[in-house]
Amino acid sequence: MATVRPKTRIQQKNTDAILKAALVVFSDNGFRGATLDQIAGEAGLSKPNLLYYFPSKEAIHVALLSGLLDTWLDPLRDLDPNGDPVEEIMGYVLRKLDMARDYPRESRLFANEIVQGAPRMLDTIQGDLKTLVDEKAAVIAQWVRNGHLAPVDPYHLIFSIWATTQHYADFDVQVRGILRPKGDSHFEQARAHLDLMFRRLLTVV
Repeated sequence: MATVRPKTRIQQKNTDAILKAALVVFSDNGFRGATLDQIAGEAGLSKPNLLYYFPSKEAIHVALLSGLLDTWLDPLRDLDPNGDPVEEIMGYVLRKLDMARDYPRESRLFANEIVQGAPRMLDTIQGDLKTLVDEKAAVIAQWVRNGHLAPVDPYHLIFSIWATTQHYADFDVQVRGILRPKGDSHFEQARAHLDLMFRRLLTVV
């Protein structure tokens, strides 16, 4: 088996530059509208140099989405079966909202992939993502059975968390157009609203 050599500092720097540039180009133009020339130009590299690191536009897109999904799922992985159920879920909700604020381009990139039918990520969604969601849904279901949470469907709870937090990234123009916030002040209002809404849903009465 061939040994995979670690990337040099320059190789890692160029790889990071390509992925950062690709995020901008794909977010602005979609997968179909983006070109290798645009990505290379944004990264400050020649097209032949870019192709040394990635053989195709699709390879860049897959690498970008894979890294994004891994980061996006970290808060769900951190859901602790031994923690306080309501606080664990509320921590997840608020971390997801923070990510919508801090990584809006990444959220929109992933949303665009899903809207297109996930042609480059379907195997991951049906594989690793499903496995993780199944695992955490089982934890939530056990909390419900133990009487620590009000009766909720674990899967639809997770979907609701995704929908209500990522909305602030994926529909940022609409939210800002309606609220006209100063900077990101609306995220504090969203935190208060989501905290109230989900706590009422989850708390046993």
